Amino acid sequence: MLPSLEIDRKWEGIAQGKAALKTGRCLLLAVLAGMFIAFGALGFTVAKANIAGGMGKFVGACVFPTGLILVVMAGAELFTGNCLMAGPAVKKTIKVSGMLRNWGLVYLGNMAGAYLMACIVLLSGFMKNGDLALAAAGIAADKCSLTFGNALFRGIGCNVLVCGAVWMASGAKDAVGKAVCCFFPIMLFVLCGLEHSVANMYYVPLGLNMRWAVEGGLLAREISDAVKGYDHFWAMTSLRHYLLNNLLPVTLGNIIGGAGLAMVYTAIHREKRA
Repeated sequence: MLPSLEIDRKWEGIAQGKAALKTGRCLLLAVLAGMFIAFGALGFTVAKANIAGGMGKFVGACVFPTGLILVVMAGAELFTGNCLMAGPAVKKTIKVSGMLRNWGLVYLGNMAGAYLMACIVLLSGFMKNGDLALAAAGIAADKCSLTFGNALFRGIGCNVLVCGAVWMASGAKDAVGKAVCCFFPIMLFVLCGLEHSVANMYYVPLGLNMRWAVEGGLLAREISDAVKGYDHFWAMTSLRHYLLNNLLPVTLGNIIGGAGLAMVYTAIHREKRA
């Protein structure tokens, strides 16, 4: 495992590579990352639907890190992890414009990949399982019910842990080390109920897809009746609630948490070098 100072130096090169990615390649890598995180989110939902009580959430939290492990080890571009580029930007080893370009492309690609998975999950017939449909509806409704402030601060906490995981994984020297570095911080943020913008690009659009499918009569009648009976889902799961109560504040929180962590390490290691 590299010491933190060496990880800080390594991230200068990583950030330069990310800032220099060609548009098409960057978008494709970002779509993959959105899908990987959505697979982890699907696993969390399945665990929560099939295992009663707090144990379901715990098992789901243990499954979810698979998404970040895939991102780190298979190679993909994840918006939340790329908030670490703020450190090299402050040191001027990359341009702020290059960082913002990467963030914009990766955010759009992550959103496309996560939404693609939301469509695949609905069309695959998974939601014909009533327990799974209600679990997915509950997750979407709960996320849309957050206040702006709650979502913002949950986003900050989440990305401190996500970027901490990516930071450590960058310093691991083998596959097992990288997987372990990803597993525990991500399990912790899921278990604590913190908010990850890319995961929410899957969770809430899946709920929206379900709502639109119910309205269009595309879901089995028994599933439609079950979801229609869930008043909280019907009241809160809308595009407006998604964008204003969740995606916007969580994204801002993720930037503050991830970029803040990167700049703290930059300040610490600048002192050491001096």
